[in-house]
Amino acid sequence: MRIRAATDSPSRGASVPGRGYPRCDPPGVTEPTHDEAHGGALGARLNWLRAAVLGANDGIVSTAGLVVGVAGATSDRSALLTAGLAGLLAGSLSMAAGEYVSVSAQRDSEKAALAVEKRELKEQPEAELEELTELLEERGLTREVAREAAVQLTERDALRAHARVELGIDPDALTNPWHAAWASFLAFTVGALLPLLAIVLPGAGWRVPVTVVSVLGALVLTGWSSARLGAAASGRAVVRNVTGGALAMGVTYAVGALLGAAGV
Repeated sequence: MRIRAATDSPSRGASVPGRGYPRCDPPGVTEPTHDEAHGGALGARLNWLRAAVLGANDGIVSTAGLVVGVAGATSDRSALLTAGLAGLLAGSLSMAAGEYVSVSAQRDSEKAALAVEKRELKEQPEAELEELTELLEERGLTREVAREAAVQLTERDALRAHARVELGIDPDALTNPWHAAWASFLAFTVGALLPLLAIVLPGAGWRVPVTVVSVLGALVLTGWSSARLGAAASGRAVVRNVTGGALAMGVTYAVGALLGAAGV
């Protein structure tokens, strides 16, 4: 079965790359070295960190836009707190639900692919052995070596071998939708707390300035962090992040001020 299981982006709980199968592959074929396995685990951790930073960034921008917009219409602390908490809960729960649904769909796809592969291995063992041989040939092995490697892999664990070589997934480490959902919920909540606290703690005359300065400072940090974790240039990422956040707060404040002046 020449397909690849669906994978998700790293900010959505994708399968951990670089996870090897101990003593599954013959030496020199596909078994990762210690450095490769270590590098894959490190890359997975960096992907999760980057996803957490981006989730926090979403919480900062969306909540800041909401509370600053409300602050443009009213200076009532209770109204600001209510709006901020509502935005925090709605945003974090929405992010968590979206991640759960997305990663569950990916996990279902991985399970379905493994089920098909298991059935084909039972019904067409010779055809599957030939398919594995061809896949190994495509990786640069000679026909003889590829055949020998395919036989050894099949004897040890045929499903695991096909899952790794053909589908690119680990049967023992399928994506977990609950992990992704909780990670998104927590990241968004942490980010949303900053503008919420900044808008309700200071006095009435300082609320908007303190919130704007705090949010822009946080956006500099999250923009720089996401760029560094993604091995990209940080300057442009920071400018884009800060500009987007400033624009969101400016627009919502203007709308709030207009509605407040109109008595809506």
